Amino acid sequence: MTQSLPGRVYLVGAGPGDPELLTVKAHRLLERAEVVLHDDLVPCGIVSLAGPQACVFNVGKRCGAKKITQEEINTLMIQTARLGMEIVRLKCGDPSIFGRLAEELDALESAGVPFEVVPGVTAGIAAVAALGFSLTDRRKNSRILLASGHHARKISGAKTDWSGMAREDTTLVVYMPGQNLHLLREELLDAGLPAETPAAVVSRATTPHQREWLTTLGELHTLPPAESPAVLLIGRSLERAGRKTRSDNSSEPVKAVDRGAFLASIGLEIPATPFTESFERRTTR
Repeated sequence: MTQSLPGRVYLVGAGPGDPELLTVKAHRLLERAEVVLHDDLVPCGIVSLAGPQACVFNVGKRCGAKKITQEEINTLMIQTARLGMEIVRLKCGDPSIFGRLAEELDALESAGVPFEVVPGVTAGIAAVAALGFSLTDRRKNSRILLASGHHARKISGAKTDWSGMAREDTTLVVYMPGQNLHLLREELLDAGLPAETPAAVVSRATTPHQREWLTTLGELHTLPPAESPAVLLIGRSLERAGRKTRSDNSSEPVKAVDRGAFLASIGLEIPATPFTESFERRTTR
């Protein structure tokens, strides 16, 4: 009796929600996977990219309500891999950012199951892109701090000590900030951040249901509850986000420009044949 070769588990980042932000590798793995275990917040538009041969399971949780325990997820990955199957463990955003990746890697390693981590676009980066500003700016901030509001509350049970972390040269990216931002506001103000520090909350970034609120740290507690997944951003680099919003609302007409004349003025020419066609001809010679 021949023994089947062990399968492999791919721990894949599904990105922030827009299927077009899924990596090419993640898309390819989804199409050929035999088992897909996905988080609850991964959109249907991404889960549906799995091939017809795949057994698809929702193993996520929402608002703390678990469909399956972490131990059961680990067992499911290990048992199906031992059957020689190819498994995609599909996680929201990037698997290494607040996604219990370390626990699953420990389980797979202990069981001797081959695995590979495939990164994805994390929600914090997607929120920054949605607001049209840079997470870093050498003129204002040189540090980024990623934090989980949910994790901090669960571990400490009390106020988080932000001293030494909350600085004016830092952009704070808080995942799962929760519905009540009053406590976080007080903690950051107590840590020394000015009340006028720009802040923003982005909910369901890059999806058709995206919403964003621009405010300041001092007014953070006045924002309405945001639908999950949401990200809280705080820092001086957000000043550009406010300028972008104002420019988006501008009604000034855009002056028409003769593209051919402009390109000629800077020493460029429009090719006589389409670029793709001329490129194909050169590569086939």
